[in-house]
Amino acid sequence: MLTDDLRKDFDSLLPGRSTEQGATRRTALKAALGVGYAAAAAPIMAQTAVRTPAEGLTAGMVGYEVGGFQVPAYRAQPAGRTGLPVVLVVQEIFGVHEYIQDTARRFAKAGYLAIAPELYARQGDASKYTEIPKLQAELVSKVPDAQVMADLDGALKWAAANGGDVSKAGITGFCWGGRITWLYAAQGPVKAGVAWYGRLVGSAGELTPRHPVDVAAQLKAPVLGLYGGADTGIPLDTVDKMKTALTAGSPAAKASQFVVYPDAPHAFHADYRASFRQGPAEDGWKRALAWFKAHGVA
Repeated sequence: MLTDDLRKDFDSLLPGRSTEQGATRRTALKAALGVGYAAAAAPIMAQTAVRTPAEGLTAGMVGYEVGGFQVPAYRAQPAGRTGLPVVLVVQEIFGVHEYIQDTARRFAKAGYLAIAPELYARQGDASKYTEIPKLQAELVSKVPDAQVMADLDGALKWAAANGGDVSKAGITGFCWGGRITWLYAAQGPVKAGVAWYGRLVGSAGELTPRHPVDVAAQLKAPVLGLYGGADTGIPLDTVDKMKTALTAGSPAAKASQFVVYPDAPHAFHADYRASFRQGPAEDGWKRALAWFKAHGVA
């Protein structure tokens, strides 16, 4: 079975194409664009996919150690500068492919050191998967929240040693990463978070013992939730549950906010997919930058 996160991302891909048609289009577009999208996340919408140039940036893959494991990560930051505010960029279900790397470069263009760790790295490589059920069974379902939290801590430590000012740190994430953003804001040393359509409720499991609604009252950093009113995988009543939990919580919980775009589907910021909605994506980006600035992540 697909998890809610996998199903939402699957549903946001281009509909109405046969497997053969989709594979052919995916192969052609990947060759034309020369980009590293996870195979399971294709087909790519060549007419909308954003490409942020790396000129003026130091960008590329780095690594840092957590618990004896070398965690790979993509980082982008203004070249030759230090004392930079830091943004942790948390991947979609498909891993740190080109869209997530491009998002990191967008933050770098705005003056941030952005770092996106490969949070499935111990379990495997998401880019190698062409079937979402296998991606779920072999990678995603095996990733413990505790591992993710530790790897994000490690990313901040790396940033602190490489030009970042982690007293001005924030976190943002998309879908799978949106859920992680809420969780990390409840325990991690960040000043603010921006969660893009992350799941808010769920059943407790050994590897995922708590969900955002369970930790809402304990938030240490305020979170801006950016959600789609037409997201069939995240019912608006779960947003309402989260709002209620936040109002009875910490000062950071009470300071958290939601923006719901009425006609936007899931993954409306993902400019390489059919779910992309330019208006909500651009408005959400502006709000994200303003949110970080208002809460000391700038």
